[in-house]
Amino acid sequence: MSEPNEHVADLQKQLDAEKRRSEEYLSRLKYAQADFENLKKRVDREIQEVRQYCTERIMLELLEVVDELELAVKMGETSADGKTLLEGVKMTLKKLRKVLEQEGVSPIECEGRVFDPTKHHAVATVEREGVEKCSVGEEVRKGYMMRNRVIRPSIVKVEAPPSQDSKSQTKENKKNE
Repeated sequence: MSEPNEHVADLQKQLDAEKRRSEEYLSRLKYAQADFENLKKRVDREIQEVRQYCTERIMLELLEVVDELELAVKMGETSADGKTLLEGVKMTLKKLRKVLEQEGVSPIECEGRVFDPTKHHAVATVEREGVEKCSVGEEVRKGYMMRNRVIRPSIVKVEAPPSQDSKSQTKENKKNE
């Protein structure tokens, strides 16, 4: 009879050992979960801080442009010669374009090129003889890309080949003359 009691005692020891082990695992899991929550909170705070100050460098460069514009206005107010003001504005524009270029912003070249709806926004279409494809005839407002993405499309007037209706209308008008 001692064998079944020994077997029960042995099973009880194994059960107690497994309970301690599962309690240890549960404790570790709770610590890991707390560490994860703390890490998540810290990362969220850091992301928020980065969002608040990620543009600081470019803002400092733009403040230099503002300083130059203020100086140009001051010079324009004291100078009877508008040429000084114009030179100041030109220098400021050059500096602003340099800042944009450093940030990967470049103008979209469009005049005389084939119309691309992903880069151009057409506000008018003019039918013109001798035009084979829809092309940009005039740029109304310059568009810009940032690296490989259009951030502002060019607003353009498009030149297109005459449509069949307008061709037949032109022929009809010539017959009637």
